Amino acid sequence: MAFGDSLTAGYGADPGQSYPDNLQRDLDKAGYSYHVVNLGISGETTSDGLARVDSVIAQKPSIVILEFGGNDGLRGVPISAARANLDQIMARLVAAHIRILLAGITLPPNYGREYIGQLQTMYQSLATKYHVPLIPFLLEGVFEHGLFQQDGIHPNAEGYAMVAGTVLRYLRPLLTHAAANHPTHRAD
Repeated sequence: MAFGDSLTAGYGADPGQSYPDNLQRDLDKAGYSYHVVNLGISGETTSDGLARVDSVIAQKPSIVILEFGGNDGLRGVPISAARANLDQIMARLVAAHIRILLAGITLPPNYGREYIGQLQTMYQSLATKYHVPLIPFLLEGVFEHGLFQQDGIHPNAEGYAMVAGTVLRYLRPLLTHAAANHPTHRAD
């Protein structure tokens, strides 16, 4: 299950071009029997994610790719508040025995080195606390190759495909583990 904000929802992409759509195609090509569900909603913050986490848990996913925090950062929400919300989301997912792949983001340099550093530290410390894998920067490679829409924030179609590749690289160890225990299991 891909659970997050506009980067997960595929803001600005044509239908079928979000990173979860690309991830599904990549998983299928690699022979994995998983079904990716896109629960991304544009504009959401960690508090919105916290409000929706119980509905995610109710769907009983095996793995959640958790991507929140960018909108908190863009709105200048105190990192302590974003961290508390993300911490609660992760605690609920772990309590429900759902594995997590945490996806980190960063902000444009004009947000200041200290604030950006606190945001990055938030992801690292939560990944450590819950012993979950962390994608340090979800948009890895997208910036370097200029694969953005005109807003300079959201990837274009090629960028979303690159994001899916990044996600799959970090997701593979979780999939291998799931496949070993449940060879015919389909996971959301």
